[in-house]
Amino acid sequence: MSRKIIIAGNWKMHKTNSEALQLANQIRIKTTDITRTGMIICPPFTALAPVYEVIKDTNIGLGAQNMYWEKEGAFTGEISPGMVKSTGASYVIIGHSERRQYFGETDDTVNKKIKTALENGLKPIVCVGESLHEREENITDRVVKLQVELGLVGLSADQMKKVIIAYEPIWAIGTGKTASPEQAQEVHLLIRNILSKMFGSGVAEEITLQYGGSVKPGNAESLLSQNDIDGALVGGACLKADSFSDIIHIAEGLTKA
Repeated sequence: MSRKIIIAGNWKMHKTNSEALQLANQIRIKTTDITRTGMIICPPFTALAPVYEVIKDTNIGLGAQNMYWEKEGAFTGEISPGMVKSTGASYVIIGHSERRQYFGETDDTVNKKIKTALENGLKPIVCVGESLHEREENITDRVVKLQVELGLVGLSADQMKKVIIAYEPIWAIGTGKTASPEQAQEVHLLIRNILSKMFGSGVAEEITLQYGGSVKPGNAESLLSQNDIDGALVGGACLKADSFSDIIHIAEGLTKA
């Protein structure tokens, strides 16, 4: 199988600057042999610039976990795209379920953030996914379809080529539960088909679709082996260099021609 897999790590609200530097350095050392797999780490805002100094000469990309859609202004506590860019980051996670659940993120604000990120040269990692209640009600397809369509409305096909979509079933985030490879593949294929209708099949085939939700070294291979799963957005397992690099090495093994 010859394809590109991208593994991203969302550190969430973990790691002081000194801890972040230590983790970034360990990840750098443990992934020096990686040549085919894309790697991204997303520390908290406070650690972005220091971590960039550790990884700037490597194949590891840097991402923020969120941003605001305005260029500047009286928005206390918010971070602009330009600020994110100035740290050395080139990616930004947008619409994570925790942002939607705890901080009032909506499909409309997700859409604004995606457009602003792209205008400022940042590549969005856009999160979509259903709750446990929605899955039990058998409306996963409807929920994910709406999130994709409303989140990406107004984007051009060229812009979409710079977007990563991460499917994260909310019920599998931080719970230890994981969607089965078959469940994950089913939703990834749904997303691919929606993107095909919105932007054309050529664009849809190019877009990286990641799975997120308790990805670990033990389940990474079965998930990443699915036809429409092109990577992972890793949570807890990315906070230790060993488990994160193990997942990356599993991906690297799957990309051999």
